Amino acid sequence: MKASNPDDQVFVVNFNDEYYLDQEFTPDIKKLQGALEHVEARGGTALYDAIVASADYLTHSKLQRKALFVVTDGEDDASQETLEQAIHKLQQENGPVVYAIGLLGEEKSRKAKRALELISERTGGISFFPPTLDQVDEISRSIARDIRNQYTITYAPSTPKTVAGYRTIHVDAHARPYKKLTVRTRTGYYPGQEQQGAGGVN
Repeated sequence: MKASNPDDQVFVVNFNDEYYLDQEFTPDIKKLQGALEHVEARGGTALYDAIVASADYLTHSKLQRKALFVVTDGEDDASQETLEQAIHKLQQENGPVVYAIGLLGEEKSRKAKRALELISERTGGISFFPPTLDQVDEISRSIARDIRNQYTITYAPSTPKTVAGYRTIHVDAHARPYKKLTVRTRTGYYPGQEQQGAGGVN
């Protein structure tokens, strides 16, 4: 938050086998620190439920760009939602970009890692898997920089909203003298209330 835009608003959802909205939208760093201290390392991991609840809460924000910053230390073992349902929710039009930090041990790490990779890739974010806690602060600062340096692309789709189904997004970037630019953006969306997609150029 300290590395983010001062006009940003942040909320905190903590989760174990249930999710808790511990802090509503605020720019107040002290309140956010207090909410983060509520974390209790016990019970199961309802990651997908927490992501869906957070995406729902984000719909109350009037800010145009939305992001979820997910930190977890394990594989989901307590959610009512499935991974596919969580991704579908995130891929609603104008859904959030997801950045994930997985603090995963050797046990069960493959499935948990793949889930975080899918969630972040399909929403235009990135996932990180640091071997130690020492790297989390620097990763968090790099995520804040990434969020501050995104572009918003608005367009009018040729398919009317009355036609249901998934809309694929593909963006190419060209600029001299660069030979190849990589664009990171959401893979697509399900039509909803607004007509916009967001992507960043690296």
